[in-house]
Amino acid sequence: MQMHWQTLNKLPAMPCRRGSLYRHHDSIILWEYLFPMADFLLVIRAAATAYDLQGRISGSLDIPLSPDGVVEATQTAALVATAQPVALYASTAVSAFETATIIGRTIGLRPRGVATLENLNHGLWQGMLGAEIRRKQPRLYRQRQENPWSVSPPEGELLEDACRRIEAALEKLLKRHARGRVAIVLPDPLDRLVRWLVAGESLGDLWLRDPNGKSIVALPLAVQWRTGRLLTGGEHGTRASRHYGGLEKMQS
Repeated sequence: MQMHWQTLNKLPAMPCRRGSLYRHHDSIILWEYLFPMADFLLVIRAAATAYDLQGRISGSLDIPLSPDGVVEATQTAALVATAQPVALYASTAVSAFETATIIGRTIGLRPRGVATLENLNHGLWQGMLGAEIRRKQPRLYRQRQENPWSVSPPEGELLEDACRRIEAALEKLLKRHARGRVAIVLPDPLDRLVRWLVAGESLGDLWLRDPNGKSIVALPLAVQWRTGRLLTGGEHGTRASRHYGGLEKMQS
Protein backbone atom coordinates (compact mmCIF):
# COMPACT_ATOMS: atom_id res chain seq x y z
CA MET A 1 0.00 0.00 0.00
CA GLN A 2 1.37 3.38 -0.98
CA MET A 3 1.57 5.84 1.91
CA HIS A 4 1.76 9.56 1.23
CA TRP A 5 3.28 11.04 4.38
CA GLN A 6 4.88 13.85 2.39
CA THR A 7 1.53 15.12 1.19
CA LEU A 8 0.09 15.21 4.69
CA ASN A 9 3.18 16.73 6.29
CA LYS A 10 2.92 19.70 3.93
CA LEU A 11 -0.54 20.61 5.16
CA PRO A 12 -0.47 24.02 6.86
CA ALA A 13 -1.62 24.40 10.43
CA MET A 14 -5.23 25.50 10.67
CA PRO A 15 -5.49 29.30 11.04
CA CYS A 16 -6.79 30.80 14.28
CA ARG A 17 -8.99 33.20 12.36
CA ARG A 18 -11.20 31.95 9.57
CA GLY A 19 -10.09 33.06 6.14
CA SER A 20 -6.45 33.93 6.94
CA LEU A 21 -5.02 31.39 4.48
CA TYR A 22 -6.81 32.71 1.43
CA ARG A 23 -7.08 36.48 1.79
CA HIS A 24 -5.60 37.44 -1.56
CA HIS A 25 -8.37 39.68 -2.86
CA ASP A 26 -11.43 41.50 -1.52
CA SER A 27 -13.84 39.43 -3.63
CA ILE A 28 -12.34 36.20 -2.30
CA ILE A 29 -12.72 37.44 1.26
CA LEU A 30 -16.38 38.20 0.58
CA TRP A 31 -17.04 34.75 -0.87
CA GLU A 32 -15.26 33.05 2.01
CA TYR A 33 -17.35 34.81 4.61
CA LEU A 34 -20.62 34.35 2.77
CA PHE A 35 -19.99 30.71 1.85
CA PRO A 36 -17.46 29.18 4.28
CA MET A 37 -16.19 25.73 3.39
CA ALA A 38 -13.53 23.26 4.53
CA ASP A 39 -9.90 23.94 3.54
CA PHE A 40 -8.78 20.42 2.65
CA LEU A 41 -10.51 17.26 1.51
CA LEU A 42 -8.76 14.06 2.57
CA VAL A 43 -9.78 11.47 -0.01
CA ILE A 44 -9.24 8.00 1.43
CA ARG A 45 -9.53 4.88 -0.67
CA ALA A 46 -11.46 2.02 0.90
CA ALA A 47 -9.25 -0.95 1.73
CA ALA A 48 -9.20 -4.05 -0.46
CA THR A 49 -11.97 -6.62 -0.83
CA ALA A 50 -11.70 -10.17 -2.15
CA TYR A 51 -13.04 -8.91 -5.50
CA ASP A 52 -10.29 -6.30 -5.66
CA LEU A 53 -7.60 -8.89 -5.05
CA GLN A 54 -9.11 -11.18 -7.70
CA GLY A 55 -9.25 -8.38 -10.27
CA ARG A 56 -13.04 -8.41 -10.46
CA ILE A 57 -15.22 -5.37 -11.09
CA SER A 58 -17.00 -4.48 -7.85
CA GLY A 59 -18.99 -1.45 -8.95
CA SER A 60 -21.94 -0.85 -6.65
CA LEU A 61 -21.91 -4.38 -5.20
CA ASP A 62 -21.51 -4.48 -1.43
CA ILE A 63 -18.37 -6.53 -0.80
CA PRO A 64 -16.82 -6.58 2.70
CA LEU A 65 -13.14 -6.09 3.39
CA SER A 66 -10.83 -9.05 2.99
CA PRO A 67 -8.48 -9.98 5.87
CA ASP A 68 -5.71 -8.16 3.99
CA GLY A 69 -8.06 -5.22 3.64
CA VAL A 70 -8.54 -5.00 7.41
CA VAL A 71 -4.77 -4.77 7.84
CA GLU A 72 -4.63 -2.11 5.11
CA ALA A 73 -7.40 -0.08 6.78
CA THR A 74 -5.55 -0.19 10.10
CA GLN A 75 -2.39 1.16 8.44
CA THR A 76 -4.39 3.87 6.70
CA ALA A 77 -5.97 4.88 10.01
CA ALA A 78 -2.56 5.64 11.49
CA LEU A 79 -1.81 7.91 8.54
CA VAL A 80 -5.15 9.72 8.74
CA ALA A 81 -4.55 10.42 12.43
CA THR A 82 -1.58 12.65 11.53
CA ALA A 83 -3.87 14.92 9.49
CA GLN A 84 -6.29 15.57 12.38
CA PRO A 85 -9.52 15.81 10.34
CA VAL A 86 -12.46 17.64 11.84
CA ALA A 87 -15.01 15.24 10.35
CA LEU A 88 -15.14 11.76 8.86
CA TYR A 89 -17.56 10.78 6.09
CA ALA A 90 -17.89 7.59 4.09
CA SER A 91 -19.74 6.07 1.21
CA THR A 92 -22.32 3.60 2.45
CA ALA A 93 -20.63 0.89 0.37
CA VAL A 94 -19.68 -1.87 2.82
CA SER A 95 -15.94 -1.75 2.07
CA ALA A 96 -15.83 2.03 2.51
CA PHE A 97 -17.86 2.10 5.71
CA GLU A 98 -15.88 -0.75 7.26
CA THR A 99 -12.68 1.12 6.42
CA ALA A 100 -14.11 4.32 7.90
CA THR A 101 -15.15 2.51 11.08
CA ILE A 102 -11.59 1.27 11.61
CA ILE A 103 -10.24 4.77 10.95
CA GLY A 104 -12.85 6.31 13.24
CA ARG A 105 -11.78 4.16 16.19
CA THR A 106 -8.22 5.39 15.76
CA ILE A 107 -8.93 9.11 15.37
CA GLY A 108 -11.93 9.35 17.70
CA LEU A 109 -14.51 10.31 15.09
CA ARG A 110 -17.71 8.51 14.22
CA PRO A 111 -18.05 8.05 10.45
CA ARG A 112 -21.16 9.49 8.83
CA GLY A 113 -22.49 7.62 5.83
CA VAL A 114 -23.40 9.45 2.61
CA ALA A 115 -25.86 7.37 0.58
CA THR A 116 -25.44 9.46 -2.59
CA LEU A 117 -21.75 8.57 -2.69
CA GLU A 118 -22.34 5.00 -3.74
CA ASN A 119 -19.79 3.59 -6.14
CA LEU A 120 -19.96 3.84 -9.92
CA ASN A 121 -22.57 1.35 -11.14
CA HIS A 122 -21.05 -1.01 -13.70
CA GLY A 123 -24.35 -2.80 -14.32
CA LEU A 124 -24.11 -6.31 -15.75
CA TRP A 125 -20.32 -6.15 -15.76
CA GLN A 126 -20.15 -6.20 -11.96
CA GLY A 127 -18.49 -9.32 -10.62
CA MET A 128 -16.78 -10.04 -13.94
CA LEU A 129 -13.12 -10.01 -14.86
CA GLY A 130 -11.94 -7.51 -17.45
CA ALA A 131 -10.79 -10.39 -19.66
CA GLU A 132 -14.33 -11.82 -19.64
CA ILE A 133 -15.83 -8.55 -20.85
CA ARG A 134 -13.18 -8.17 -23.54
CA ARG A 135 -13.99 -11.65 -24.82
CA LYS A 136 -17.80 -11.40 -24.65
CA GLN A 137 -18.29 -7.76 -25.69
CA PRO A 138 -15.10 -6.68 -27.51
CA ARG A 139 -16.55 -3.60 -29.24
CA LEU A 140 -18.14 -2.19 -26.09
CA TYR A 141 -15.03 -3.01 -24.11
CA ARG A 142 -12.85 -1.10 -26.58
CA GLN A 143 -15.18 1.91 -26.59
CA ARG A 144 -15.20 2.02 -22.81
CA GLN A 145 -11.41 1.91 -22.67
CA GLU A 146 -10.89 4.54 -25.38
CA ASN A 147 -13.55 6.99 -24.21
CA PRO A 148 -15.29 6.13 -20.92
CA TRP A 149 -17.59 9.16 -21.34
CA SER A 150 -19.18 7.83 -24.51
CA VAL A 151 -20.68 4.56 -23.27
CA SER A 152 -22.02 2.98 -20.11
CA PRO A 153 -21.94 -0.72 -19.18
CA PRO A 154 -25.18 -2.63 -19.90
CA GLU A 155 -27.72 -1.47 -17.27
CA GLY A 156 -24.94 0.64 -15.75
CA GLU A 157 -24.37 4.31 -15.04
CA LEU A 158 -23.07 6.98 -17.37
CA LEU A 159 -19.88 8.56 -16.08
CA GLU A 160 -21.34 12.05 -16.47
CA ASP A 161 -24.37 11.16 -14.33
CA ALA A 162 -22.11 9.73 -11.64
CA CYS A 163 -19.98 12.88 -11.58
CA ARG A 164 -23.03 15.11 -11.21
CA ARG A 165 -24.35 13.26 -8.17
CA ILE A 166 -20.86 13.13 -6.65
CA GLU A 167 -20.33 16.88 -7.02
CA ALA A 168 -23.73 17.62 -5.50
CA ALA A 169 -22.96 15.37 -2.53
CA LEU A 170 -19.51 16.87 -1.98
CA GLU A 171 -20.75 20.44 -2.09
CA LYS A 172 -23.46 19.67 0.45
CA LEU A 173 -21.22 17.99 3.01
CA LEU A 174 -18.28 20.41 2.67
CA LYS A 175 -20.53 23.38 3.40
CA ARG A 176 -21.15 21.93 6.85
CA HIS A 177 -17.59 22.78 7.87
CA ALA A 178 -16.39 26.38 7.85
CA ARG A 179 -12.75 25.36 8.18
CA GLY A 180 -10.57 22.33 8.69
CA ARG A 181 -9.76 19.06 6.97
CA VAL A 182 -12.66 16.84 6.07
CA ALA A 183 -11.92 13.15 5.53
CA ILE A 184 -14.02 10.98 3.25
CA VAL A 185 -13.64 7.25 2.59
CA LEU A 186 -14.65 6.07 -0.86
CA PRO A 187 -14.47 2.80 -2.79
CA ASP A 188 -12.34 2.61 -5.91
CA PRO A 189 -12.89 4.08 -8.52
CA LEU A 190 -15.12 6.63 -6.76
CA ASP A 191 -12.09 8.05 -4.98
CA ARG A 192 -10.45 8.73 -8.35
CA LEU A 193 -13.58 10.42 -9.67
CA VAL A 194 -13.55 12.76 -6.67
CA ARG A 195 -9.86 13.53 -7.16
CA TRP A 196 -10.53 14.27 -10.84
CA LEU A 197 -13.48 16.52 -10.04
CA VAL A 198 -11.72 18.50 -7.33
CA ALA A 199 -8.11 18.55 -8.55
CA GLY A 200 -8.12 17.33 -12.15
CA GLU A 201 -6.10 14.19 -11.39
CA SER A 202 -6.04 11.33 -13.89
CA LEU A 203 -8.99 8.94 -13.83
CA GLY A 204 -6.93 5.91 -14.82
CA ASP A 205 -8.64 2.55 -15.37
CA LEU A 206 -12.15 2.91 -13.98
CA TRP A 207 -12.74 -0.82 -13.86
CA LEU A 208 -10.02 -2.28 -11.71
CA ARG A 209 -8.38 -1.22 -8.46
CA ASP A 210 -4.79 -0.13 -8.88
CA PRO A 211 -2.73 -2.18 -6.37
CA ASN A 212 -0.19 0.65 -6.28
CA GLY A 213 -2.79 3.40 -6.00
CA LYS A 214 -2.79 6.14 -3.38
CA SER A 215 -4.48 5.19 -0.12
CA ILE A 216 -4.96 8.81 0.94
CA VAL A 217 -4.63 12.15 -0.85
CA ALA A 218 -4.99 15.62 0.66
CA LEU A 219 -6.66 17.98 -1.81
CA PRO A 220 -6.64 21.72 -1.10
CA LEU A 221 -10.07 23.14 -1.83
CA ALA A 222 -9.01 26.12 -3.93
CA VAL A 223 -11.10 29.26 -3.68
CA GLN A 224 -11.58 29.12 -7.44
CA TRP A 225 -13.29 25.72 -7.15
CA ARG A 226 -15.44 26.77 -4.21
CA THR A 227 -16.65 30.07 -5.63
CA GLY A 228 -16.92 28.66 -9.15
CA ARG A 229 -19.38 26.01 -8.01
CA LEU A 230 -21.57 28.67 -6.40
CA LEU A 231 -21.33 31.15 -9.27
CA THR A 232 -22.17 28.66 -12.02
CA GLY A 233 -25.22 27.27 -10.29
CA GLY A 234 -24.95 23.51 -10.05
CA GLU A 235 -24.48 21.03 -12.85
CA HIS A 236 -23.84 23.59 -15.60
CA GLY A 237 -20.55 24.49 -13.97
CA THR A 238 -19.28 21.00 -13.16
CA ARG A 239 -16.04 19.66 -14.55
CA ALA A 240 -18.00 16.68 -15.88
CA SER A 241 -20.49 18.84 -17.78
CA ARG A 242 -17.75 20.98 -19.31
CA HIS A 243 -15.76 17.92 -20.32
CA TYR A 244 -18.67 15.97 -21.74
CA GLY A 245 -20.10 19.03 -23.45
CA GLY A 246 -16.79 19.50 -25.24
CA LEU A 247 -16.85 15.91 -26.44
CA GLU A 248 -20.37 16.33 -27.82
CA LYS A 249 -19.26 19.38 -29.83
CA MET A 250 -16.29 17.48 -31.25
CA GLN A 251 -18.49 14.55 -32.27
CA SER A 252 -21.23 16.70 -33.86
